[in-house]
Amino acid sequence: MGRSSETNPSRGIWKLIFPAVALLCTLPLVAQKPQEPSPPKYDVHAETKMKGTVDEVKLPPKDSEKEVAHLLLKTGTDTVDVYLCPKSFLDDMGVSFSKGDEIALTGSKVKQGEADLILAREVVKGTDTLVLRDDKGNPVWSWHR
Repeated sequence: MGRSSETNPSRGIWKLIFPAVALLCTLPLVAQKPQEPSPPKYDVHAETKMKGTVDEVKLPPKDSEKEVAHLLLKTGTDTVDVYLCPKSFLDDMGVSFSKGDEIALTGSKVKQGEADLILAREVVKGTDTLVLRDDKGNPVWSWHR
């Protein structure tokens, strides 16, 4: 007959050591934060101009004014997602958009994951021009703090 773990001390030690080693090996995996996708970068070489009608205004939730506001813009048969700026910057500038607004914009076509979107640099609504980025694509709202 074989020995039980009571009569074989090395077997009993392994019962204690193995779970501890397994836990130590998995801790780094648990401790790592999932990486947030980095925000898309403005590419002046992918800059485009377009006109269209605001189909939908997407604003962040009430207590998230620092998050980006964006529009769905209808251009002919296409609808494009246009990222503007933090909602708080729109509020500071006294600018708002509504469904049906006719706008013209200059922005950079970029990809975020599988999605195509436009990072707006300048938006013209009627006689008002909202400048969101400088000519190199750097956000102007960061100057505004």
